[in-house]
Amino acid sequence: MLSRRAGADVRNLPAYLRIMSNTQTILSPGGRRDSPHLLPHNVELEIGRQKGDDAVKRFERLERIRRLDPVADAEEIYRISVAYEFPWDYSRALELALYRTYAVPAIGRLLARTAELTERTQKRYDDTVLLLDTIVEHGFAAQEGRTAIRRINQMHRSYDISDDDMRYVLSTFVVMPRRWIDAYGWRRLARHEIVAGTEYYRTLGRHMGIPDIPGTYEEFETLLDTYEQAHFGWDEEARRVSDATLGLMASWYPRPLAPLLRTATLALLDEPLLRAFRYPPPGAATSALVRRAVRTRGRLVRLLPPRRASHFARQNREVKGYPDGYRVADLGTRPVPGLRGCPVRRRDSSAAGPAE
Repeated sequence: MLSRRAGADVRNLPAYLRIMSNTQTILSPGGRRDSPHLLPHNVELEIGRQKGDDAVKRFERLERIRRLDPVADAEEIYRISVAYEFPWDYSRALELALYRTYAVPAIGRLLARTAELTERTQKRYDDTVLLLDTIVEHGFAAQEGRTAIRRINQMHRSYDISDDDMRYVLSTFVVMPRRWIDAYGWRRLARHEIVAGTEYYRTLGRHMGIPDIPGTYEEFETLLDTYEQAHFGWDEEARRVSDATLGLMASWYPRPLAPLLRTATLALLDEPLLRAFRYPPPGAATSALVRRAVRTRGRLVRLLPPRRASHFARQNREVKGYPDGYRVADLGTRPVPGLRGCPVRRRDSSAAGPAE
């Protein structure tokens, strides 16, 4: 996938914030430029007909979201929020959501034993991002979305993962984007977006066969906080996975910046997470400076024209492993029973029957 900058909405940012903003478009294999992905019901065309292509106002999509039903139209609302309103923020929030799950020793140890996040870190990152992104872009019912869900389930069924851990990981997808965007985004998430995001991941959880899924955002938040209080803890193998992930994030930028970027990432982590991995916390001044810089980015984005074309995670510069394109069915791993943490069978099979 050849790439070029599509930074019309970030061209006036300082250099260090342009790096953070990460806005690109891509060319598909064969050099064809991807056309803008239209939302269901032709939302963008409808707005264009009413006011002209250049007249989409900063809060116009939020007004559109509020006219939709947050449950019945959850996919559409979530897609608008992810691909138009907060693409950079959702990418960062979901990265940190997955990262914090390593602090649960059962999860961190399993990931270390598969070696996917310690020996093939970039590929594992790319595959995870692309599988989840495919569902966002195409929806649960589309062939692409169903294929992505099938691959996710095939991989998870190969390992001995408890239903409790699966529910906890799902809760990070629901809760962490809201917390990140409320702290650093150009605006806070509207209640419609919170409800729609919750319903979106409830649907994903059902497709993954996870039982006893919380019914509301507040229930997901309670689950996340109580689970982390009970299960966060030190594990040497989990720390290796964490170190590899921090190294991957630093590798996306020029090598001389690596120590600075590692410190900046640690400054964005909360105290229980730092304690679980036994990282020395950055100084108070460093943490304040980093967090202020990310909040400043959000304030600057608020002053810019709204995004006119969708930006999905597959277009992110951090996804590096498929320059010639990819097939969704080929993403991910195919674990071999008995090798690298893959058991012959699961002890807990209740999540083995996904609803597709």
